[in-house]
Amino acid sequence: MSNLNPDLEQTDPFALAAAAAAQIAEQTGVAQHDVALVLGSGWGEAAELIGETTATLQAGDIAGFSAPAVAGHVGTIRSVLTAQGKRALVLGARTHYYEGKGVRAVVHGVRTAAAAGAKTLVLTNGCGGVNPDWQPGTPVLISDHLNLTAASPLEGATFVDLTDLYSARLRGIAKAVDPSLAEGVYAQFTGPHYETPAEVQYAKRIGADLIGMSTALEAIAARHAGMEVFGISLVTNLAAGISPVPLSHAEVIEAGQAAGPRISKLLAEIIGKL
Repeated sequence: MSNLNPDLEQTDPFALAAAAAAQIAEQTGVAQHDVALVLGSGWGEAAELIGETTATLQAGDIAGFSAPAVAGHVGTIRSVLTAQGKRALVLGARTHYYEGKGVRAVVHGVRTAAAAGAKTLVLTNGCGGVNPDWQPGTPVLISDHLNLTAASPLEGATFVDLTDLYSARLRGIAKAVDPSLAEGVYAQFTGPHYETPAEVQYAKRIGADLIGMSTALEAIAARHAGMEVFGISLVTNLAAGISPVPLSHAEVIEAGQAAGPRISKLLAEIIGKL
């Protein structure tokens, strides 16, 4: 018996995204959004700082969305009016690949944002760090990724160039806000288990600086949709074998909460410059 979302399994994913965008436009009263944000572990407070929330929707009420299955994620979709007069769509309901709902479900929020008019996508996450100098609480710009899920949101003969997937222009804006920001390559594993020390060393040897369970599949879908992508990670723990202590999700949540006010303020300042 399939565990995929039947709506996403049987419906054209782009038609479903268009239907969801139409619902969002109707329920928020905003015909078009300019930028979309996916807020991962530790980044939720940014929604309060980027501007005035003019509408809050329950994600489960919108076509193709479901309530988040992970502690630390909220189940809402917000329309925010920034101080610069732009409209931001804040997606708090992220679906992870390990939930078993299929890749279409993972990238449905991204495709909905594109259908809602957003030209820029901001992807955030909490992740494990390979570089021991990046202690928990360190924000790191994503310069590239390694997709280690053996999956893609693209179906059929759909060929998309990912050479400059994570926008150098947007990273430049972020560094103008905070010149101390480091950059790194993010590796997406499938999860939900944490990686073994050997897997971490493998990822390190092929170029990874950051290790997590999200973001790469969403970024690919965003590029396919013609969006400019900005990615930023919060190092919530040192990765397995780098860290001297066992890993736990509670540690991820704790690090995100501790860093939340500082990194949310940083992200809000960056959003204000986009």
